[in-house]
Amino acid sequence: MQRVSDNDFVTVRYEGMLTNGEIFESSEDTGPLEFQLGTNSVMAAFEKAVYGMAVKETRTVTIPPEEAYGPKHQELVYTVERRLFKEKEINPGMVLGLDINKDGEVHKVPGTVVEADGEKVVVDFNHPLAGQDLVYKITLESIGCPPKTGGNEPGQTGSCGCGGK
Repeated sequence: MQRVSDNDFVTVRYEGMLTNGEIFESSEDTGPLEFQLGTNSVMAAFEKAVYGMAVKETRTVTIPPEEAYGPKHQELVYTVERRLFKEKEINPGMVLGLDINKDGEVHKVPGTVVEADGEKVVVDFNHPLAGQDLVYKITLESIGCPPKTGGNEPGQTGSCGCGGK
């Protein structure tokens, strides 16, 4: 039975959830995920979980914050004057793109509104999943070759120079 190894091109279905069961991402919404191991195209801990899997196998892994989006940093939570948003309606949960000047360049940075009262708005610039354990249920659909390399199509097995057997 073929198992995933270095440089294999894989197709997986997955469901990403928080430890409370809340789903934050699912291939049911986005379609199957295709990637080649060793190319840093997915989170390293997610890729590591796929190693050794066989087609149709399902594996559930928990990825700690340090291997996902990092810890939540309180210094990335800012209180700003509501007047900076002019007449725009601001409510908790909204994601705003704010301009930050760094090294003489302006960058648009997303921040989540945590609190909005009459005069102040609290904006969190941490990644929304920072500080969270992430639980992924991963099902391996196929092991094959990247479409651009020629040879076998994704999902087929065979010798193609990408680790296929």
